[in-house]
Amino acid sequence: MEKKRTDDSELGPVPPLRLDRFGFLKQEPSPDGLPKGRSAFEFEREERRVRKWRKMIGVGGSDWKYYLRRKPHVVKRRIRKGIPDCLRGLVWQLISGSRDLLLMNPGVYEQLVIYETSASELDIIRDISRTFPSHVFFQQRHGPGQRSLYNVLKAYSVFDRDVGYVQGMGFLAGLLLLYMSEEDAFWLLVALLKGAVHAPMEGLYQVGLPLVQQYLFQFDQLVREQLPKLGEHFTQEMINPSMYASQWFITVFSYSFPFHLALRIWDVFLYEGVKIVFKVGLALLKYCHDDLVKLPFEKLIHALRNFPEDAMDPDTLLPMAYSIKVSKCLEELKQQYDKKNGKNLQPTEDEKPT
Repeated sequence: MEKKRTDDSELGPVPPLRLDRFGFLKQEPSPDGLPKGRSAFEFEREERRVRKWRKMIGVGGSDWKYYLRRKPHVVKRRIRKGIPDCLRGLVWQLISGSRDLLLMNPGVYEQLVIYETSASELDIIRDISRTFPSHVFFQQRHGPGQRSLYNVLKAYSVFDRDVGYVQGMGFLAGLLLLYMSEEDAFWLLVALLKGAVHAPMEGLYQVGLPLVQQYLFQFDQLVREQLPKLGEHFTQEMINPSMYASQWFITVFSYSFPFHLALRIWDVFLYEGVKIVFKVGLALLKYCHDDLVKLPFEKLIHALRNFPEDAMDPDTLLPMAYSIKVSKCLEELKQQYDKKNGKNLQPTEDEKPT
């Protein structure tokens, strides 16, 4: 007996996806069943911020370098308050130095994508669906988001065959693609890994993850110096930063942190360098200090990988992070690390002191 076919129209309309303002699927509806809108006051305040930023950067970024030279403290303060989302992609390119790389290398990205082959292509394809799986842009298998992500990662693996491709790079490229074109995202990735403005990040992804090892050593020592009671508790429970902080550095908090917080961190990271990762990490531990020092090993590990929602509020966490001074200590700890590992290298930390 032939089964009765069900017409799509009989199923009723497909409910629209519930997305947050960044394009991620919402896990739970708001209590009243409706999304919370911004108040008229908040909207007007945001409009004023956008107007200030547009005046500062000029058309297409034409006034940016001039303003940066004249009023660097204003630029720093505004970046720390958060770049307006509608201008974020452009400003990120300006502060990272990637716009200059793009202009100096016309046609290079297209050559890498179309005409070159990469030994990492299968690895990239395997990992594509793991990058921001709850974002509407990357959800469709072989859809435009996944294709763009593949192209950027493949192009970089050809551009720098020594680094090639490492899984964590997908979150960097994915984040950038939400705010700019493929080619722009590629050159910003190049700017970060090759060090157009700050110290190169490529050591985070090279064989053995040498820069990750250095950063974890530095972070461990900072915890012991600035949060001695917690540092002692970590020692007693045999906790080290590799158990909870590696992804902080490899993905610059884009892997598991709330997206609105990750964006605010990236604003500062692109302008001030990697020290903001140390500062945010220390601020999180400081905020949760009194709870963490009471926990045994298993609960401690869980807490360090699942911070409470109130700890993730940018308006609370970031001012706390900005108040923590690390630049001098980071340089001293880097020299200590190099000496310990038999290196005789010149300092590579180029962050401006705060």
